[in-house]
Amino acid sequence: MALIIPEGYGSKLDGRTTELAIKFVKDTFQREIINALHLERVTAPLFVRPETGLNDNLNGVERPVVFDAPCLGGANLEIVHSLAKWKRFTLGKYGFGPGEGIYTDMNAIRRDEDVDNLHSMYVDQWDWEAVIEKKDREPETLKDTVQKIYRAMRRTAKKTCAEFEELTNYFKDDITFVTTQELEDMFPDDDPKEREHKFVMEHHAACIMQIGKVLGSGSRHDGRAPDYDDWELNADIVVYYPLLDVPFELSSMGIRVDENSLVSQLQELGCEDRLKLDFHKMVLNNELPYTIGGGIGQSRLCMIMLNKAHIGEVQQSVWPDEMIKTCKEHNIIL
Repeated sequence: MALIIPEGYGSKLDGRTTELAIKFVKDTFQREIINALHLERVTAPLFVRPETGLNDNLNGVERPVVFDAPCLGGANLEIVHSLAKWKRFTLGKYGFGPGEGIYTDMNAIRRDEDVDNLHSMYVDQWDWEAVIEKKDREPETLKDTVQKIYRAMRRTAKKTCAEFEELTNYFKDDITFVTTQELEDMFPDDDPKEREHKFVMEHHAACIMQIGKVLGSGSRHDGRAPDYDDWELNADIVVYYPLLDVPFELSSMGIRVDENSLVSQLQELGCEDRLKLDFHKMVLNNELPYTIGGGIGQSRLCMIMLNKAHIGEVQQSVWPDEMIKTCKEHNIIL
């Protein structure tokens, strides 16, 4: 996505009020999501050992930030991309049972990110994970959880607009469920992003399911790592954002792989070598609980709730000089 400049844009909140509003959104949503999903807070790592297999490979081409640690004899460590696998490992380590879950503040660096209005090299999320029974590895479990998360977002937006009356609430009452194959069937001549745009513009809020699998056309809607989400049981929560005229992704989530889907998805992408890693061995040997989990973008949520045009208005990161200059010329202060 190229840089989008909304015509006649001006922030509804000044800098100091924006900082107050960011804290209000984060504090409010955190309470809402804890109550909705029955989560306990845990402390999370910023970096991990590569050989554990705990880091998220994203689409398989993004390079993690790597540094050597003299205290470990010069061994390399990786800054996390996300905590999808680590959370499942932690639930098992602490002995959480079905219906119980955890959340954490996840901070990551994605050095290869193409930065624009919505994307930054710095990623901040509420990462969450909950234990489920194997029998609950089904679409209804995913849909029920999506509804709870969306209602928490909607309640937070309502409270934020009540606190800061100049803001507009972009969260409609209902969220519509659709699979990537259904999107392809509806809009066969469009690419995946165009399909999302048309569908979300019509329905305002959508849960787009089954991301990563091969569609009838032989292509994929989008990339998804093969070793944490089950491609038949995952989803993105997307809201239409009129200010930028874009489908605005707020959360990526899913029911995690079991021993069978892990192998089949790794084989499909030719990544069977990962089965030698510690995390993957634990999945194969049924040493980890079955879980559902995901990430909810903190800056993303603040950006749409505070009606901002660029994610750099609600988070501290580094941006290209030309982007800073162009944004400033149009009243977008990063």
